[in-house]
Amino acid sequence: QIHLVESGGKSVQPGESQRLSCTASGRTSWAAAMGWFRQAPGKEREFVAAIRWAGGGPEYADSVKGRFTISRDNAQYTVYLQMNGLKPEDTAVYYCALKLRGSDSWDAWGQGTQVTVSS
Repeated sequence: QIHLVESGGKSVQPGESQRLSCTASGRTSWAAAMGWFRQAPGKEREFVAAIRWAGGGPEYADSVKGRFTISRDNAQYTVYLQMNGLKPEDTAVYYCALKLRGSDSWDAWGQGTQVTVSS
């Protein structure tokens, strides 16, 4: 069993920055990657960014490249999403996800944290 807890979501104005955090607990030794997804009202959940636990470059959705940065703290099983230059279209519930070794899909999800970008 793996448990993910996100934090950091809040309301900001366009152009501002925000950092989200997600900490995994439980059988974290089987973690292969962690990532962030988001879901805006009336839209499907979409991929934002991901990072492998054992190295390799991060992956980003085209819509956030150059503005968002994903990073990890291996010792704490924590992943961060630094979001700069936020736009109203970034408004969504952001979900943290974890993929286990050998898995083709995301195996655990957090409860989500709301990010609102509005003037």
